[in-house]
Order: sequence, then C-alpha cells, then structure tokens
Amino acid sequence: MSIILDHVNYIYDSNQPTAKKALDDVCLTIPDGQFLGIIGHTGSGKSTLVQHLNGLLKATEGHIYVDGEDIYDKDYDLKKLRSKVGLVFQYPEHQLFEIDVFTDVCFGPKNLGYDRKETELLAFDALQKVGLDKEYYYQSPFELSGGQKRRVAIAGVLAMKPKVLILDEPTAGLDPKGREEILSQVKKLRDESNMTIILVSHSMDDVAEYVDRIIVMNKGHVMYDDVPKEVFRHYEELEQIGLAAPQVTYIMHALAKEGLPVDTDITTIDEAADEIVNALKRSGRKVN
Repeated sequence: MSIILDHVNYIYDSNQPTAKKALDDVCLTIPDGQFLGIIGHTGSGKSTLVQHLNGLLKATEGHIYVDGEDIYDKDYDLKKLRSKVGLVFQYPEHQLFEIDVFTDVCFGPKNLGYDRKETELLAFDALQKVGLDKEYYYQSPFELSGGQKRRVAIAGVLAMKPKVLILDEPTAGLDPKGREEILSQVKKLRDESNMTIILVSHSMDDVAEYVDRIIVMNKGHVMYDDVPKEVFRHYEELEQIGLAAPQVTYIMHALAKEGLPVDTDITTIDEAADEIVNALKRSGRKVN
C-alpha cells in the first residue's frame, strides 16, 4: 500500500489569532513494505504528519493518495482507510478501555463487521504476533505493565489486518529491555508480513538499528529524507535542531580522530563491533 503526500500543509487553529503552521509543504512517497523512521524534536510536526496518513487530521492544503486514491475525494471511505492504516498512539492507555485484554483486541475487527468466530481468531492471532503471554488475555489491560500495554495496543490495531502500521513513540518510558522487546517484535512483524511500518521516535539509536529510511522533521518541513547512514552524516546539523546521532556515531568519530581507520558512517552496535575489530587488524594492532 503506497502513500503519497503532495504538497501537504496543515495549520492548527486556522483563522484564529493562535494559528500555527504545523506542516509546511510536505512531499513524500512511502512505498509498500518500507520500514520508515520519522524523527524530530518536540513540535517539529512528526506526530501531526502521521495523523494525516489515516485521516485523523485533514490537510489545510494539499493531497494524500493511498494506493492511487485521493483520500480527500468526496466519496472516499475513511473507515476503510483506518482499517488499512493503523495508528498506535504514544500512550497506550488512550486506546485501551475494555474489561479484559482479549475483549479489547476484539473491538476493532468486530466494528469492521467480522463475525464472532473471525473476530476472535484475528484477536488471538494478533496477541500471538506481539508476543503477549496467554496468562494476560483475560486480565484488565490497566493492570498490565507499560510494555505489556504497548503490546496490547499494537495487537488491537493488528487485529484489523492493516497494511500499514504507524507507531508513535512506542518505546517512550520503557526500560532498555522493554524497548528492545517491542522493537524486535515490530521488526519480526515486518519481516514476516512485508507490512509497511512507520516508526515515530526520539531515539536515534532505535531508528538507526531498525529502519530502512529516515525522515527528519524540523519546523513542519522535511529537513532530511534518506537512508540512516546518509542522514547521520549530518549529525552536527541535527544537533543544531535539538537532535543527536546514535551513540555509535560519536564513538566512531572519536576513534577516527585518535587515528584508528574506522568507517564513521557506521550506525549500529553490531556494525561498529565488526568495524573496530577489522580496523585494528588493518592497522596492525593486536586483537584479543
């Protein structure tokens, strides 16, 4: 499911003294099956952007095309769009409200018109995909940990069989183990289904590790749009807008300044470990 944004602008409180331009002439093409990262400081427009992709917000100007159809056409079915482009909000409690986990995950497919058996099969499959233990299926979602709530919120969207999954800060507030578990599960979903994944995050290390492409938002417009290695070459420019590169980027640059012939475009820990060992060998230094 391809998505095209054509000169999209969005103004909050338009025609009011408090009007603020949140998106500024955004043009993007998101192909089917891509793992896309969207980063930016608070107020950069990244969350506003993704809320346009399933019609929660409507552009002040411009058009959005999903599989070649303009979602702003008079006869376009927004309900169908929202079943195919699923959005998981930053705070999962905003999406959880039923008496138990299983009933909560059933809510989406039930409202799409699936019968009871199909609904329950979709819910069960979705909960398995996010790796939630069966012992939690009939507990209140509000008794779960932060990471478990995220899994349930994701499952609730997956149960509607979307082609695009949007995750707005899915690891916010989680410890390192919880972050890794959530993102590893998301990567597995993408690898097994070729689903388009859009990850909104403040964590440069997360996006460097998992995504194919990064969009950097700044003051409502697209500042960079490229593969991670190319984007993080601009780490000094990113610092100027309140962002940073992955920690690995700084380590590799520091090693290069000390004379070790390493590739400073490395962005992940695994790549860095291999590169440092190879650089030590190239320089004739002993590697234990």
